[in-house]
Amino acid sequence: MQSLQQKASEYSGVDTNDAFAIDETNLFEKLGLQTFINLSTNFYDRVYDDEEEWFRSIFANSKKEDAIQNQYEFFVQRMGGPPLYSQRRGHPALIARHRPFPVTHQAAERWLHHMQLALDTSTDIDADSKTKMMNFFRHTAFFLVAGNELKSQNQQVPCKHAAKQIGTV
Repeated sequence: MQSLQQKASEYSGVDTNDAFAIDETNLFEKLGLQTFINLSTNFYDRVYDDEEEWFRSIFANSKKEDAIQNQYEFFVQRMGGPPLYSQRRGHPALIARHRPFPVTHQAAERWLHHMQLALDTSTDIDADSKTKMMNFFRHTAFFLVAGNELKSQNQQVPCKHAAKQIGTV
């Protein structure tokens, strides 16, 4: 059985070493807080204006300002900065936090489309950092897809005790 990281690499086409190349450089020190705020703002402006209703509906119950803050705080924390996200929200627990959403291959690709456009238009991020970040984002998006599939499998296959309980009620 493949691990979620292995599935993420398979689905994303990004080797784990490339996905975690963001750890080779402190991108927070290199780029600064405002760069992450700008990237997340640019990204969520695109997401909330997406022409696809199915994709916008994923974010319908979230305020854009909250989504921006959650994202840039997570990015800052993950890319070498202070633990802003954890201080405010606790452990990131990405799979658990994304559990309510339909994190499918199609949704991951759409998310990545907007992130690529946001990175492409970010003039304050150098090309090497953009590549490292996009590899991390791509791998992580498909890590969440793999986690979503595992959740779906667990919902469809009840434990052996559930079947016995149903018959005895």
